Amino acid sequence: MTLRLGSIAPDFVAQTTKGELRFHEYIDQHWAIMFSHPADFTPVCTTELGLVAALQGEFDARQVKIIGLSANGLEEHTKWIADINELSNVQLEFPIIADADRKISVLYDMLDKQDATNVDNGGLPFTIRSVFIIDPKKTIRLIMAYPASTGRNFDEILRVIDSLQLGDKHRITTPGNWKRGDDVIVHPSVPTEEAKKIFPKGVRVLKPYLRMTPSPF
Repeated sequence: MTLRLGSIAPDFVAQTTKGELRFHEYIDQHWAIMFSHPADFTPVCTTELGLVAALQGEFDARQVKIIGLSANGLEEHTKWIADINELSNVQLEFPIIADADRKISVLYDMLDKQDATNVDNGGLPFTIRSVFIIDPKKTIRLIMAYPASTGRNFDEILRVIDSLQLGDKHRITTPGNWKRGDDVIVHPSVPTEEAKKIFPKGVRVLKPYLRMTPSPF
């Protein structure tokens, strides 16, 4: 199955560092981020999970649930979390899926097919650095894939969540390099006269197709 924006995120049951978990039940009525990392006890992944743990309060404030995944077993995950907590001075709380058999990695198309070095001792490919942002209706709203060599920018992931949540609540879109608090774009489907009524902070008409208004945040 090919997953695209707008696809329903496939449900699954997995063993995690927080016990057995059914994905859709875990999401419940929240937003969610599932992100994969190539392997435990690797340098880039260690920094990434430390960053996510440090940003836990930011995700909680946006009512976003987090879940990680790698092609390792639970025992390795548990030992590795101790390293992450020590090195980043955090307390990692979100679950990490043990996907040694690659079933979930295949389901979400997260296996590396390019980097010949990104494999385990048996020659099986590890996961790439995939990110899925999923809304409360279990719809995939963002898919990103990074190579194993490049750590992700989790500030960007928070920025996208802010944009998606704001756009779902108000009839707006966000411009390039937008960040929380910046002006937003009136959605093209909203006529200008109507926009002036529903955006009380004012509407700036730069072109008929480009109208700005202060952020509703």
